[in-house]
Amino acid sequence: MNFWIEKSPQLLREVIRNVDIVVINEAEIRELTGEFNLVKAARKLMRMGPGRVVIKRGEYGVLHLSDGEVFAAPAYPLETIFDPTGAGDSFAGGFMGYLASRDGAALTEMDYRLATIYGSAIASFTVEAFSTERLQGLSREEIDSRLAAFRTLTEFRV
Repeated sequence: MNFWIEKSPQLLREVIRNVDIVVINEAEIRELTGEFNLVKAARKLMRMGPGRVVIKRGEYGVLHLSDGEVFAAPAYPLETIFDPTGAGDSFAGGFMGYLASRDGAALTEMDYRLATIYGSAIASFTVEAFSTERLQGLSREEIDSRLAAFRTLTEFRV
């Protein structure tokens, strides 16, 4: 992304104008928009065309904005991180994989929120081993267990 921001910003903006969702990390969105505040940066990016911006924030989780909606998800707290390389790409894969699993159904705001949590769950497995090693043997039961852990992590009552 940095190459496109620095060397071909007009071409990048043309692509952004024609997509529905941008998944980007916080350093990239700040560089692209010139805004430090992530909410302002996301709103500025949305004015370029996409209706939804998903900002990957590494160990701080994800900030997900659409028209009138803001959703924040934490990163899964791990004591040991073996290799963070690829976590952002794994997040994007889990996010898009969940949306694709809806098999053409009209997507709701809750679907996008669940996609964010799926992406975060997959990314949390990625950092537990080198490269794709942890993902290669990942079971559906492990994913479901991590999703349940995310629910517990973020649930509260007033």
